[in-house]
Amino acid sequence: VQIDPQTYHLLDSDALNIAHWQIRGVETQVRYERAQAQMIQSDKMANLGRLVDGIAHEILDPVSFIWGNLSHVADYGASLLKLLEAYENALPEPPSELRHLYQDLEIDYLREDLSRTIVSIQTGAERLSKLAISLQNFCHIDTVYPKPADLHELLDGILLLLKSRLSSEIQVIKHYGRLPPVPCFAGQLNQVFMNILSNAVDVLLDQAVSQQFEDPTVSQRRSKPTIEVTTQVRSLSDHSGKATRWVSICIANNGPGLPPQAKQQILESFSIKKRALKETSLAVSYQIITAKHGGKFEVRSSMCDESLSCETCTIETGTEFEILLPLL
Repeated sequence: VQIDPQTYHLLDSDALNIAHWQIRGVETQVRYERAQAQMIQSDKMANLGRLVDGIAHEILDPVSFIWGNLSHVADYGASLLKLLEAYENALPEPPSELRHLYQDLEIDYLREDLSRTIVSIQTGAERLSKLAISLQNFCHIDTVYPKPADLHELLDGILLLLKSRLSSEIQVIKHYGRLPPVPCFAGQLNQVFMNILSNAVDVLLDQAVSQQFEDPTVSQRRSKPTIEVTTQVRSLSDHSGKATRWVSICIANNGPGLPPQAKQQILESFSIKKRALKETSLAVSYQIITAKHGGKFEVRSSMCDESLSCETCTIETGTEFEILLPLL
């Protein structure tokens, strides 16, 4: 090795071997600690999933009682109103005490509002039931083998969980095609959908905040923050030219798009080396799709001079994530 422009030094081979094995030992220790940390994190997530699943189950029980009894309450109310109408026809001139009671109870308003109140309670119970089911599906603990699942149901469940963040400023457009049940690990696929949709919501919310400080005339010309979810069955050719069928899930947003450097960082995080250094949510999603499902995970951004290629997607600018799952 060169020490200075005029001096060279011959390294000791034994010292190099010792340094090599020391580096290997440090590398092995780091890998072991990282594996231990991943096991601990997986155990924590599994325990959290069981906890949330138990809470969702406890929510569903009283909701089921409410939903099951509402139909009886509606029938009882209709019967009482029918009886009241019969009394009114039989006693067109009731005593003064009954007239005062009739006015105090606002029977006319009660007759009109009772059905609306029952419908409102039914709507609330139905929404709460769907939310609890979505929580259970999101915290689903996968089995050893993949099972057929309805991808539209999984997507709708994630969108329902994100509804509190999907303010009126963000619109969601769905282009759902006709999909067969897809064999998959539903719990892990839910995590992928949550990662991508959460990322899209963050980008659009940041864009909405920045637009508040723009010139109103410029802000009005911008399109409304939008997330488009498109599903379809696609036919792709493999290396041998044979056509294979895939399920495509495209999640696109009309945000500012990815700068070339940001997109390059995302693509690099998909490699095993970069993913080991820092496991981002998108890197984990890539691993789940490719390693666990044998699929493909692609990223496109209009800022990188790439067109969003989804056939039914109407977004011209922004970022698109496409998930391809093989159909057996």
